[in-house]
Amino acid sequence: MWLLFAFLSAALLGFYDVFKKKSLKDNAVIPVLFLNTLFSSLVFIPFIIASANGSICDCSTFYVQTDGGWDVHKYILLKSFIVLASWIFGYFGMKHLPLTIVGPINATRPVMVLVGALLVFGERLNIYQWIGVALAVVSFFMLSRSGKKEGIDFKHDKWILFVVLASVLGAISGLYDKYLMAAPQNGGVGLNKMAVQSYYNIYQFFMMGAMMLLLWYPKRKSTTPFHWDWCIILISLFLSAADFVYFYSLSLDGAMISIVSMVRRGSVIVSFFFGALVFHEKNRKSKALDLFLVLLGMVFLYLGTR
Repeated sequence: MWLLFAFLSAALLGFYDVFKKKSLKDNAVIPVLFLNTLFSSLVFIPFIIASANGSICDCSTFYVQTDGGWDVHKYILLKSFIVLASWIFGYFGMKHLPLTIVGPINATRPVMVLVGALLVFGERLNIYQWIGVALAVVSFFMLSRSGKKEGIDFKHDKWILFVVLASVLGAISGLYDKYLMAAPQNGGVGLNKMAVQSYYNIYQFFMMGAMMLLLWYPKRKSTTPFHWDWCIILISLFLSAADFVYFYSLSLDGAMISIVSMVRRGSVIVSFFFGALVFHEKNRKSKALDLFLVLLGMVFLYLGTR
């Protein structure tokens, strides 16, 4: 069952990327990200209130643990910093790059999770996992060649660096999620999944509010202007749904973060499809080959974790 929820999360993430790309077209990044954190917070505030006054019992999937104090919230606050940093780099990168390039780069995130598990948790890769890592490296090299046809130099383009940094921070967040969700007897913290998702969105809202007031608002007339797009609301709704299903999947017995992370990167299929057919991005055939190698690498990673 947890694998089914992982696939559902992947599909929702794919549409999240599409709406994000649409909202960022000729638009200011920081206000879009601020509104994303605002609407995401509004989604979860009713669950916090209902859990606090007893309207939602602690046996419910939607129950938000409201006790714990600083001992709990220090972990969630750190996650907020990690995720928000990943979003900032990712939003700026996606605004300036084709979706058919951003998607495959993000799809290499499971490889980073595996390498992180290798370095942090002392895990060892088997032959299938090493093949998956090698295919991901080859696909990234081929993707850089495809990018050159559109004038994108992977070595010197700062937006490529932004997307890569976003993926690295996203991988760190995935490893951190494993630590947060795991039971104390398994070396984790054992936090309530709804508490993590609810409060990290609220913390990000206040962080982005500060960035809006200090960085964007004073210079708003000399930078890219902001305009409203209804897709901004859809960003928050689809991201909240994708993350909820993701955390629920991790909470089920037998769930493996390595496989869940790989499956979620299948969202690239949705975003690549829309980038090619809706946004009419260039060099679709060569990028499709790059994407195929990424997906093939994910298959080998799956075989190596069975």
